[in-house]
Amino acid sequence: MSKKIVFIDIDGTLTTPDGKVPSSAKQAIRTARQNGHLMYLCTGRSKPEIISSILEIGFDGIIGAGGGYIEVNNELVHHQTMPEQSVRKIVDYFHQHEIGYYLESNEGLFGSDNCEEVIRQRVTNKLDKDSVAYKQADAEFHWFYQLLDMYRGKAIDYGNVNKISFISNQHQPFEEISNKFGEAFTMYRTTVAQFGPESGEIAVKGVDKYKAVKYVLNDLQIPREQSMAYGDGNNDIKMFEAVHYGVAMENATDDLKKVAQEVAAKAEDDGIMHSFKQHQLL
Repeated sequence: MSKKIVFIDIDGTLTTPDGKVPSSAKQAIRTARQNGHLMYLCTGRSKPEIISSILEIGFDGIIGAGGGYIEVNNELVHHQTMPEQSVRKIVDYFHQHEIGYYLESNEGLFGSDNCEEVIRQRVTNKLDKDSVAYKQADAEFHWFYQLLDMYRGKAIDYGNVNKISFISNQHQPFEEISNKFGEAFTMYRTTVAQFGPESGEIAVKGVDKYKAVKYVLNDLQIPREQSMAYGDGNNDIKMFEAVHYGVAMENATDDLKKVAQEVAAKAEDDGIMHSFKQHQLL
């Protein structure tokens, strides 16, 4: 069997809703690599968000920030950032309208002063503060709050930002923010379901998972016919267009399922492992 290269999204694909990677997926990825197949993360997360519990699984490379940076065998081979002047304008707008945001760079994750508060409001929306459901919803993001705390107060290089994620305060809907910045940047609705449909991401135009996957295939001289991808969101449509075989998770958007060759079970139902077995990667 020819060697395959597999591109795997993180949130909603590799991880369960609480951000954990099932042991079945960890073992499947490790075994597939032992069998000579290449495993690449392909995620909207920037480098600091790809935490050690994910990296320690073992991967051959990373496409991060939705295609904004690429690592092959731990070496940074491609990196695109937003113009500093534009970043500062966006930040000023968000401050003016009290919109929570975080700047994503390879050096850190830099949240606004109200970022954690706004995220907590969104992920616990309409839940009783004293309820178990509230505590569970909030606990799912403790790792992210800790990440924001790690970089709080540190100097920000506004010229080295990959993309900006924002959490809507409901007064400025996604369309309004998109109309404001969409001419200069690519706008995505957030891939973090708990942030709500009006939250989103602002990215460099021309940066997407399609171009990043193509870059890796060309760099490694691997034919498209030997490539696969696993995803769940609309930003994975571009990734599926770049590979030979796309696998959408059961929880994927309808748009992604329409362009997928296969629908796999959710992460919590061991979808990656079962699909890997079906394709004889294990």
